[in-house]
Amino acid sequence: MSFLPAATQRVWGLAWPIILSNITVPLLGLVDTAVVGHLSDARYLAAVTLGATLFSFLFWGFGFLRMGTTGLTSQAHGRGDTKSLRHLLGQSLIIALILGLILIALSPLLITAGLDLLGGAPDTRELANGYAYIRICSAPAVLVNYALIGWFLGQQNSRVTLLIMVLTNSINIVLDLILVVGLDMTSNGVALASVVADYCACATGLWLAMRQLKRIPGTWSIELLSRLRAYAPLFHVNRHLFVRTMCLLSAMAFFTAQGARIDTTTLAANAILMQLVMMTSYGLDGFASAAEALVGEAAGKNDKTLMSHHIVACTWFSILTATGAALLFWLAGPWFISLMTGLAPVTATAVSFLPWLVVMPLVAVWSYLLDGVFIGLTDTRAMRDTMIIALMAYMACWYVTQSLANTGLWLSFTLFTAVRSLGLGAIYLKRHT
Repeated sequence: MSFLPAATQRVWGLAWPIILSNITVPLLGLVDTAVVGHLSDARYLAAVTLGATLFSFLFWGFGFLRMGTTGLTSQAHGRGDTKSLRHLLGQSLIIALILGLILIALSPLLITAGLDLLGGAPDTRELANGYAYIRICSAPAVLVNYALIGWFLGQQNSRVTLLIMVLTNSINIVLDLILVVGLDMTSNGVALASVVADYCACATGLWLAMRQLKRIPGTWSIELLSRLRAYAPLFHVNRHLFVRTMCLLSAMAFFTAQGARIDTTTLAANAILMQLVMMTSYGLDGFASAAEALVGEAAGKNDKTLMSHHIVACTWFSILTATGAALLFWLAGPWFISLMTGLAPVTATAVSFLPWLVVMPLVAVWSYLLDGVFIGLTDTRAMRDTMIIALMAYMACWYVTQSLANTGLWLSFTLFTAVRSLGLGAIYLKRHT
């Protein structure tokens, strides 16, 4: 790609490892769904869906550890501030470990409350409860991994992210096949596979971080790691990201819960469609992540021209990705659905709602791209405010379309995504152009 302008080459150089690593995530989700979806009873798929939704909420509620670390690290990288680079890693890892241990300590309360909110039939709920008590054990490893990936990405080292993610998800997929297909552990096998894979990723990431630290001048400061005041920049950025992420996950959890309240078939069909939505989102996230690192670097250098070039390049790549995804779902959507389940009622329901899947990438592309831009700018307040407004629009739309059942649910979720995109776009044009 030597013919591409310099900014576009940098975007692609950062994005392709992230895209490849992200692709392993929906592939893992597809394998989870396919392995459990081909068992004799749809309850196992519904249980894994409820359990995975719960942990998306619990774990990604702390996704600010990845995003906030990336934004601050990329700006420190742009300034050439090696002291901040070192201590941002240490502070993020300490926060991640403490939060992970707190999640385990509070797990009886969190799991019970979470599954109560998500609903589902009693027999499905029992299976989801077993899944959850296994999966919560990975909390410290998952949160440490967020901090590590954010730190590496902030230094524009996306190939490390690729290595960690491919290793993690490869282990997870292999263990899915061994534990579920080979040992017939059903939904509990899916949970155990995730726990083992998460700790393998954590060990690998820490080893790579220690290697990277040997190349960064300086030593640790006990004061900067032990004094609460020294964590102020991370807390300032992350408090808005925390609210933003909780609103996003609330929207996703609400979507799953309402599907469960319709019936088990609808819940399972929506789970399959959302796996395909996530497949698109991880592709778009590659260019959003590149925007985080490159916009943050330009902000650290106070170079608005460089920033503009990077944003334009990320925009073109994002549009191409979204258009390609929409075409793929239009042409091959039924085939994807058939790969993930052999249950005829679930397949028929998923296919009937496929048009929403075609529209979604074209609506969502702007929210992903602009999230990356605002993280690089560490303007997290804007991300919080637009997410709150979008969630309010989502709830209002669902309230007036309840009679449409699953159609109203998909309409509301699409509106939620559109409001996010429009809100972030308006703020960017007002504040940063």
